[in-house]
Amino acid sequence: MNAHHTRRDFVRSAAGAGIALNWLLARDARAEERAKPSPNPLAAKKPHFAPKAKRVVFLFMVGGPSQMDLFDPKPALAKWAGKPLPESTGRPKSQFTSGNEVILASTRKFQKHGQSGIELSDLIPNIATCADDICFLRSCWCSNTVHAPAMYELHSGRTQMGWPNLGSWVTYGLGSESENLPAYCVMPQPEGVPEGGAPCWSSAFLPPVYQGTLFRPGPNPIINLKPPAGVSAEQNQRQFDLVQKLNAMQAGGDAELEARTASYELAFKMQKHAPDAVDLSKETEATKKEYGLDDKRTADFGTRLLLTRRLLERGVRFVSVYSGGGPLVTQWDAHDDVNANHEKMCGHVDKPIAALLRDLKRRGMLKDTLVIWCSEFGRTPNSQGGKGRDHNPLGYTMWLAGGGAKGGTVVGATDEFGLNAVKDAIGVNDFHATILHLLGLKHEKLTYRHSGRDERLTDVGGIVVPEALE
Repeated sequence: MNAHHTRRDFVRSAAGAGIALNWLLARDARAEERAKPSPNPLAAKKPHFAPKAKRVVFLFMVGGPSQMDLFDPKPALAKWAGKPLPESTGRPKSQFTSGNEVILASTRKFQKHGQSGIELSDLIPNIATCADDICFLRSCWCSNTVHAPAMYELHSGRTQMGWPNLGSWVTYGLGSESENLPAYCVMPQPEGVPEGGAPCWSSAFLPPVYQGTLFRPGPNPIINLKPPAGVSAEQNQRQFDLVQKLNAMQAGGDAELEARTASYELAFKMQKHAPDAVDLSKETEATKKEYGLDDKRTADFGTRLLLTRRLLERGVRFVSVYSGGGPLVTQWDAHDDVNANHEKMCGHVDKPIAALLRDLKRRGMLKDTLVIWCSEFGRTPNSQGGKGRDHNPLGYTMWLAGGGAKGGTVVGATDEFGLNAVKDAIGVNDFHATILHLLGLKHEKLTYRHSGRDERLTDVGGIVVPEALE
């Protein structure tokens, strides 16, 4: 050791050299990592076990349809009409009613349908023809009576914003079977989005590549699909190649940038493939008529469901279609007159939904396509204002069809008035766990590390409903 250098000097210089060496090695490792092609976050992934369903159609009825006027006949309503609900039922109170309103009998006629003999309302004559393909969950319940929080709960398992929704979890868990179209598509009603808004299809803390892609109403569902005027296909390709090269140089494990890169690549591919997917002129006139495109009442919802089928055929994993949104008159929120409201809303969706189920079945797709019919809550058996019904989260009906759901089946039951779930109650976590199970995903294992905790769609709950499975 040089006499002019102390032992401390030697240690300091050695440490400095070590730090420099570590930095150089880390830099080289990052460079090597950047040289590798980044994995596509939307690439198809293996489920936890063999699935029954490969894709999902999520039909959301905004506002809360009345279970006892559609799917859950209650003769006791006629017997008790004009009388208060018995105290034994709990007499539900909300921001609209005191709980003392008298019972409102249903004026709908129920008949048995299919080989299963399930009783369904005259409001849904077309869906009723598909009774043997549908599993009716008559004992669903949630924890909130307010629209937006209840919507968040049904979509994400939580009543607050900021949590990933079902569609995002599914695409995170399974990826996409299409390289040219979004994995997750969302189609709101033309009058406006649901009260819960964009958080209903947000990926929240999951990478943004898993959020829903919004389709607009009209002839051009995907905005900004075409290159700017004056930009040739060759120029567009060169620009895309350059951006991809720059992104690859900078990514280095940056999940957000990699997601943005994947989105940019997908957008480029969509310029070529999406116009064909949304071109309904290639469908036969018979098919368009079956979906109701020739009737102004059903044309909008029928168009969106026909477009849904075309997207599913091309590998899209998850499609959400909303009935209701914008002004109160275009929702299922039947506070004033349940008959007038439901006759209008069922008139929009009954024929197209039945057409989708039949069309998927005809094409051999229903067996591995899970169709979900749901809402944020149901309605009360007691009246509001004489002819309407209030929100009811305590017991209502949702249903599943195809994708391994047991068709021609009724699961669970509400009490004699249709107020409380009293047999095989199905909470939102159970509903989600069952859906994920049909897709080959174990809800306890589908997790994402966030803020030091392994988060999941079903939080710390969720039991698969075996009676709903084939």
